[in-house]
Amino acid sequence: MPELPEVEAARRAIEENCLGKKIKRAIIANDSKVIEGVSSLDFESALLGKTIVSAHRKGKNLWLHLDSPPFPSFQFGMAGAIYIKGVAVTKYKRSAVKDNDEWPSKYSKFFVELDDGLELSFTDKRRFARVRLLKDPTSVPPISELGPDALFEPMTINEFTDSLSKKKIAIKALLLDQSYISGIGNWIADEVLYQARIHPLQICSSLSKENCATLHNCIKEVIEKAVEVGADSSQFPSNWIFHSREKKPGKAFVDGKKIDFINAGGRTSAYVPDLQKLSGTVATKAAGKPRKQASKKKGGDEAEDNVDDEDGVGDEPTNEEEESTKITKPKKGGNPRGRGKKPPMKRKAKESDDDDDDDDDDSVGNNDVSSEEDDEDPTEKGRKVKTTTSNKQAKTVKTSKRAVSSQDGKKPKRAK
Repeated sequence: MPELPEVEAARRAIEENCLGKKIKRAIIANDSKVIEGVSSLDFESALLGKTIVSAHRKGKNLWLHLDSPPFPSFQFGMAGAIYIKGVAVTKYKRSAVKDNDEWPSKYSKFFVELDDGLELSFTDKRRFARVRLLKDPTSVPPISELGPDALFEPMTINEFTDSLSKKKIAIKALLLDQSYISGIGNWIADEVLYQARIHPLQICSSLSKENCATLHNCIKEVIEKAVEVGADSSQFPSNWIFHSREKKPGKAFVDGKKIDFINAGGRTSAYVPDLQKLSGTVATKAAGKPRKQASKKKGGDEAEDNVDDEDGVGDEPTNEEEESTKITKPKKGGNPRGRGKKPPMKRKAKESDDDDDDDDDDSVGNNDVSSEEDDEDPTEKGRKVKTTTSNKQAKTVKTSKRAVSSQDGKKPKRAK
């Protein structure tokens, strides 16, 4: 999907070719899923005659500043792309328009023709993008909820180190969180963690100051290099994991080292086990079971982030205390298998009777009893079942008598 470098390349292309030009024609797609909160006709009329003053970006969002509001804004989603006819704009995976395709593309959601004949289009084949018409794009979500831009508003090393020391989640999940840093998506997160030699599941607060400083520097270098070459991946350094991260498992290598794939931050993540190792107590808790942790969706910065190539905040662990709780804390009324002595049969039956109102606890209790009975002597087992049945029958009779007594007490009132 387009991440900071790709969206920045689009912004720069608009800045270099479209500023100071007036919109003389506009075609907005009749697609309420992508065109949000305004009809296509109202959108078109709001653009006509306006001049493009500047182009802005924060994170993976772009908006055009016109000579008067409202302004069009673009949330690129999985396959959103800016095209300018006759101008080379970086193409990336899932781009819909080829040089020999119809123009404007059938996937165009926003199309304008400028007064010098230049034509600009925003396309989205997958329909996960959002195009809005806003009085002030920075004052409303999603832009208002974004963290500092990774290129324009980088944290200092001290700020970055201090913030990581307070985070009890996996580093990959944090990097994908657009409210923490905006603009980093799946491929950038994988790249900076590989360059910094940090495992995607390493808990942020467990990183050393040296790790934090290295990661801070890698984020800067990777983003600046990608932006410098206009997000043209063919010009990315050959030692980047980027070039092999989409190859099949077992066939993916970087600098002769094998690349493995796990779920981290709710996303398929590429890393090099030989170089990116888990350290500290988290190593024993997270290693070997990252896929289980990544299966629990918690949402992300965009709805489409749940579709493999989007980024969001995902399932990740978890601080160390929470992980420990998940492993050791049994359900109410249950007995963790293989730990301690099994409670006596009669006591368990009593607990079950006392908890009849709680179906979940009762179910757990019954399951535990069944597993215990499998190893018991058949005669003793029969006596216990008989005792349990008698107790239940007695309880039923007692309850019935109580109900009848209650009804008898109400009869005189009815007679009145």
